[in-house]
Amino acid sequence: MKYIITGATGHLGSQIFNELIKLVPSADVTAGVHTVTKAKHIADAGSNVVPIDFMVEGSLISAFNNKDVLIYVPSKSHDSYSRVTELENVIKAAQRAKVRHILAMGFIADQVNNPFDLSAFYGYLPRRLASSKISYTIVRNGLYADSLVPYLPELIERGNVIYPMKDQALSFISLGDSSKAFAKVAATKSLLKNGKIYTLTQDRNYTMPELAQVLSEVSGEKLGYAPVTLEEFANLYNEGNEGHMLSSMYDAGGRGLLNVVSDDYQTVMGHKATSLPDFLKANYQK
Repeated sequence: MKYIITGATGHLGSQIFNELIKLVPSADVTAGVHTVTKAKHIADAGSNVVPIDFMVEGSLISAFNNKDVLIYVPSKSHDSYSRVTELENVIKAAQRAKVRHILAMGFIADQVNNPFDLSAFYGYLPRRLASSKISYTIVRNGLYADSLVPYLPELIERGNVIYPMKDQALSFISLGDSSKAFAKVAATKSLLKNGKIYTLTQDRNYTMPELAQVLSEVSGEKLGYAPVTLEEFANLYNEGNEGHMLSSMYDAGGRGLLNVVSDDYQTVMGHKATSLPDFLKANYQK
């Protein structure tokens, strides 16, 4: 089969590429990227690199032609409208290029009552794919555990986890585990089922006091839980105008909408996802 991955130089897309070429010939994988000069390592691995612009349908059709499986990793835009527009272009191009199957990235914040800024996109994604008449599979991720690693020194300095989560829990998955599962689904006919939605999480979730305990054990520093308000969180982390988006995610979390736990990772990979303590111990340097 012939594959194309969008966002192949991004955080998740690059790791999916690296895992996929362990399972299929690299010559069968094409990387769709915004900036071709950033993808020399992909070409060096024996894969084709093509430029794509999600807002230019012609570039998408050209990239998608003669591809069996489109692995769709959305761009990092911060609002649902932009992402829905992008998705519409992707689907129309895939239809015209006669792509056989779309494997798309989802997120657990896709409920109809979820206040997360990007929830509308993640809720729209399965509905729109279902109406596209293209065979599709969705892989929904929990929150990326990776973001905790660079954040931990700040939390140590504060002495507390500060997420505005009330008494609710969060579910995590690592980028590494997510990419392995994506690649395995893409390369395995029996897993690449039309209409199938896999949810990738570790085997438990964490309330904020529980998260503080894990971070304390990993860092060797005592952390408590002292949440700021949603407004304070938005103001603290508004670099790149991301503050409202981030606070809206924790608004969702505080309503119990980001606590799902699934065994789909084990179904796909044959073993459990890396636990949060094990992941942090392997990646955090004191």
